[in-house]
Amino acid sequence: MFPTLKPAGEGLRTRIFQVIFESDTRLAKGFDIALIVLILASVTVVLLDSVPSYNAAYGKLFAAAEWGFTGLFTIELLVRLYCLERPARYLRSFYGIIDLISILPTWLVLLLPGAHSLVVIRLLRVLRIFRVLRLMQFVGEGRLLVAALKRSSHQILLFLFTVFMLVTIFGSLVYMIEPPEAGFTSIPKSIYWGIVTLTTVGYGDITPTTPLGQFISMTVMLMGYSIIAIPTGVFSAEVIRSIRADRYSDEACPGCGYDRHEEKAKYCMKCGTWLDENTEDPREIARREEAEREQEELEQQEADEQGSEKDSEDDPEKGAEKP
Repeated sequence: MFPTLKPAGEGLRTRIFQVIFESDTRLAKGFDIALIVLILASVTVVLLDSVPSYNAAYGKLFAAAEWGFTGLFTIELLVRLYCLERPARYLRSFYGIIDLISILPTWLVLLLPGAHSLVVIRLLRVLRIFRVLRLMQFVGEGRLLVAALKRSSHQILLFLFTVFMLVTIFGSLVYMIEPPEAGFTSIPKSIYWGIVTLTTVGYGDITPTTPLGQFISMTVMLMGYSIIAIPTGVFSAEVIRSIRADRYSDEACPGCGYDRHEEKAKYCMKCGTWLDENTEDPREIARREEAEREQEELEQQEADEQGSEKDSEDDPEKGAEKP
């Protein structure tokens, strides 16, 4: 879903890759900010264009702006593909698909013939709102949420299947209990009532009239309050797990074996041992350098003393003057 991307060789492509896909330089940060502004501006145009009064007054301006945004985003996508080692891999990724969805509707309008396709064109115009999803790639937490949702998908699907079974059972019961005049004319319509009641929405278009049906309705509503928090708890647990996995490292301390250090930790929080076994502890380097300096100073001092003694032996008069 989020593939590892590499530049296509050295030189210009690598420099373009660093600007577009990285954000550790001033130019790369400027590119990201400019792209965010363009995305927000294009989404704003789509939203305003859907208002009939604004469309009537500024329709041509919105259309020109839309083609301008589409041209810029198309060039940006082509440049992204140009600097990548495997561009097809990026196109199959989540962000690559979003990039295509954000520009294809406008280009497809040129291929749709006649006025009979106005409904399809409106649908394609609405699809341009997916550009806002591109903002996820500028938010580090976006990947964390997507990963948490992916890991909790099995539990959430199991929960939805259980809810569907419950509303089917209760809907069938109410269909057998309630008269057709109350609105329960079929099992699917009763299931619709069950979903509306379980989610505590309560439109009121279909309501039980018998005491037993009302009791079932009350039971379903109470169940809705009880179980609606389950997927929230599952997802929250996965988010917390993702935060811990992103923040903490599994590498054990070579000194005491403790393995709950932060990702960027340099020393063990328990025993103070240097954690990176591939590099030398800076404290050891400093101690060794200090010992080397002391040894050099000691050797220099001994050499100076030996030089003084030799000078005294070579000059007996200076030696005799000394008390």
